[in-house]
Amino acid sequence: MDFAQTEEQSMLRETTRQFLQDQVSAEVIRTIAESDAGFDESLWKSAAGLGWHSLAIPEEYGGAGYSFVELSIVLEEMGRSLYPGPFLSTVVMAVNAILMAGSESQKQMFLPAIASGDTLMSVAFFEGTHSVSVDDIALSATPDGDEWILSGTKTNVVFGHVAETVVTAVRTPGGLSLFLVSTGAEGVTTERVDTLDVTRRQATIDFDEVRVGRGDLLGEQGSADSIIENVARLGVVGLALEEVGGAQWCLETAVDHAKTRYQFGRAIGSFQAVKHKCADMLVAVEHAKSTAYHAARVVDDDEEILVAAPLAQLTCSQAFLQAAGDAIQILGGTGFTWEHDVHFYLKRAKADSLMFGGARHQRRMLGDAIGL
Repeated sequence: MDFAQTEEQSMLRETTRQFLQDQVSAEVIRTIAESDAGFDESLWKSAAGLGWHSLAIPEEYGGAGYSFVELSIVLEEMGRSLYPGPFLSTVVMAVNAILMAGSESQKQMFLPAIASGDTLMSVAFFEGTHSVSVDDIALSATPDGDEWILSGTKTNVVFGHVAETVVTAVRTPGGLSLFLVSTGAEGVTTERVDTLDVTRRQATIDFDEVRVGRGDLLGEQGSADSIIENVARLGVVGLALEEVGGAQWCLETAVDHAKTRYQFGRAIGSFQAVKHKCADMLVAVEHAKSTAYHAARVVDDDEEILVAAPLAQLTCSQAFLQAAGDAIQILGGTGFTWEHDVHFYLKRAKADSLMFGGARHQRRMLGDAIGL
């Protein structure tokens, strides 16, 4: 498979990296991390203004009509800078849930607003810290005339505390369904949850007899199983791409330090132990890139993505953890300080390794895909 970028894709990477270097500095990350929202609205609007939110949205809904490959470039660069915002949950997952299952009126209502940066969304699929199986979804919806009444709790909802609308997986008579639920609706309570990664906030959302209309049903009642799994799979690929960017930053930071830090009259990178550690990091990062880039290119292949997505997440998560941990070791005492940025990457790497069920779930997905 050819991973070579077109001239237009190279320009997209260059402009994305330059913007993030200028606008998402270490100081900005720290300021946003200490805020209640955990993201900056002006930064979000600026990113939308650059066209990032609209990249993979069809033109008839206010988008640019590009593929997931172009979106993957932005995701990788965001991972490199630890971009603190609901891009993955809104632009990757919520958008695709609406594209896959939404009615024409729902697409017209939400997709242009996402493309312009006017709407923040998230997805609330699973429940419980470790459960990412559709079989464990317990949030219930009972019909009441032309309305549905939702009762239950969703956990680990990425940026759920700032989302205006949440694509929510619900158990209805006949099977699983998806609803578009406003977080401002009566009976909806969102609570921010502090996690290890301060750059990607999560929330718990309680639904206490929340009433939604028939028009809030996303897709056909009782037929959301495959939609949920497909959207989650895209989230897995998006996360893997972010991890590639983060791992690359850790590698470059470690190598730069190894070249410029002198001990016993020579650069520490000349010592075999440090040199080999950097080489191992490079191998892991390049391997991760291959799996992530491949997954981004086969997201529309119903068969191949079943293997490519979990393989990418397993490989990229491991590479990110290794790169962040080794970078701290190469940096020595400096790497353990609050003042250095590398600890943010280690925290993001550890938190990412637990998302979407972690390595155990991804291995199970791989086993299922190859018939084990």
